[in-house]
Amino acid sequence: MKSPARMLLAVPCALALAAAPTTAWSADQPKPTATAKPTSTAKPTTTAAKTTDKAKSAAKVAPVDCVKVKCIALTFDDGPGKYADKLLDTLKKYKAKGTFFLEGQYVKSRPAFAKRMAAEGHDLGNHSYTHPHLREVSEEKIREELTKTQEIVKQVTGKSPTMIRPPYGEMDDRVKAIASEMSMPIVLWNGGSRDWATKNEKAIYDEVLKNAKRDGVILMHDWVEQTVKVMPKLLTALQKQGYHVVAVSSLRGAKDLKAADIYPVGSEKDEDLTGDTPAEGAESAESPADGQ
Repeated sequence: MKSPARMLLAVPCALALAAAPTTAWSADQPKPTATAKPTSTAKPTTTAAKTTDKAKSAAKVAPVDCVKVKCIALTFDDGPGKYADKLLDTLKKYKAKGTFFLEGQYVKSRPAFAKRMAAEGHDLGNHSYTHPHLREVSEEKIREELTKTQEIVKQVTGKSPTMIRPPYGEMDDRVKAIASEMSMPIVLWNGGSRDWATKNEKAIYDEVLKNAKRDGVILMHDWVEQTVKVMPKLLTALQKQGYHVVAVSSLRGAKDLKAADIYPVGSEKDEDLTGDTPAEGAESAESPADGQ
């Protein structure tokens, strides 16, 4: 048996050893790893920068109130045309919205363009499947042309057209009745570009500015290359004149349109209306086989 004195001496030694691990033990064990903070090459964002970014983001999505500001709608028929992607690039750059009256045959041919139109917030309209003179075909054919386009646009984009524009602006009581059945208004125009006829950038620019007015609905075509090329200059000029370039649905009086209503009001009485549309056989949207 150990003496009490030796036991008393052993206790402090044991305590000292417990309190101070050997150097060899410490070296053999892995060192604790501190939780690493994620690194970033981006500069720290200041409160002012965050506020600016939020303001920019809000500006991008803020709806335009055409009751308070001057608006105009550029509308594009017979598409998606083969230059539609470039047109969409320009509209996006200038924060402008368009309205596209689509032919079902070209939606089938160029689905990517139609999808992009829908995704980027442009209005989609029904312009028939093959662009016939609706007054010259049977009621059954009218219904087929419009219904078939409605279905393929929905299938391709996930969204249904919300308005009808009859080819050449031609309609009769049967067209109006079918528009009523489909619960869609009929949208014509009150200003043209005659882009299909001139295919000249300056002429298109001059014609649009001549016809520009508040709540104007301008007829254009996204298959006319010169229309797409002149668009940056045209949008700049319109914006300098105080116009907000919006989709038709944003214009005054267009938000509450009912089935078979005609917009702009009185446009169906314009005797010169059909003169703004391509003459028979003049369309150059080209075969669906050239699609993307």
